[in-house]
Amino acid sequence: MPNTGLSTTPSAISQMADCLQGLRVVDLTRNLPGPFATRLLADLGAEIVKIEPESGDPARALGGLFEALNHGKTIEKYDFRDTKGIEAIKAHIKDADVMLDSFRPGVLTGMGLDAKTLHAINPKLVIVSITGYGLGAGHDAEQQVKHQWADKAGHDINFMAMSGVLDQLRTAKGEQAMPNVQFADLAGGSDTAVIALLAAVFSAQRTGQGRHVAVSMTHSLYNHMIMPKATGALVKSFSGQNPPPQYDFLGGLLPCYRLYKTADDRYMAVGSLELKFWQGLCEVLQLPELKAKHWQLGVMPNMPDSKEAAKTVTATFASQPLAYWQQAFESADVCVTPVLSLQEAKAHPLFAHQDEHQATSGWQLIG
Repeated sequence: MPNTGLSTTPSAISQMADCLQGLRVVDLTRNLPGPFATRLLADLGAEIVKIEPESGDPARALGGLFEALNHGKTIEKYDFRDTKGIEAIKAHIKDADVMLDSFRPGVLTGMGLDAKTLHAINPKLVIVSITGYGLGAGHDAEQQVKHQWADKAGHDINFMAMSGVLDQLRTAKGEQAMPNVQFADLAGGSDTAVIALLAAVFSAQRTGQGRHVAVSMTHSLYNHMIMPKATGALVKSFSGQNPPPQYDFLGGLLPCYRLYKTADDRYMAVGSLELKFWQGLCEVLQLPELKAKHWQLGVMPNMPDSKEAAKTVTATFASQPLAYWQQAFESADVCVTPVLSLQEAKAHPLFAHQDEHQATSGWQLIG
């Protein structure tokens, strides 16, 4: 029987499904960021009531995406422009702990679902609104927010572009790369929303007072760029200028931390950042003369020795196909791995415990 990489073992995803039992969530979100956030909550045991407009969630048109995000949730449909529909939502709010939405700022108020109205129904309710650009100027004077972007439409690619993250994704030649993973939606939206949500619920349980939190996908992504901000300054300290992304400290400038093309046009990912790993890499590549050419020994990326080391390692990896290097590094503990395709990753033993929706939890219960 062929290995599909799929497992139907219940514990594969549900090892911690008792953690949020009793948490009641009303989900008004659509597409990807909000539904993935509530998918994470559902995996932890939360009870999710997903409320769609009568036309349905647009994600229903995208193959298996809707099912992967929304299985196990209670789904109801209402006319959001009709009083009866809004009253049905309010009925759920009475017993809910959390409500999520992904409307533009001001839409909830127009629907009659603003925080003041909902907290009159349920004072402990936590409302989390996932937005593209935040609430904009005039909302919180203490934060000195001055932008006027709150009402602008956008999708993942726009939030990545405005945060500066998209520009960081460059090829070795400096060409702009087009990502196929929705970093803004998932890291900036879903994950950030879950963190804010759980923190606010914890507070509400202690104080009896809920709150309304707006998550900005763009601002969250910008906050995630802690490394480029720091390493860019580091490179500037010895080169005299801000580096383009492909020449940042961890963007391909270091011989010990970059991608190397193989003879069959595949890639090996070298993360031998520490000296011991670099020296182990040199042993596997049979390049002992490079062991001392490392940044921790003072050989910085702008020096001739560092550049020459990169050229030598590039030529060595290019001399053999990916399968050869996979075998060569299989038993070497030096932070070197093949760059797998999605299909290869699905079939890899790392993901043998994925469920029928091709999902794996990011955690394992060890005690």
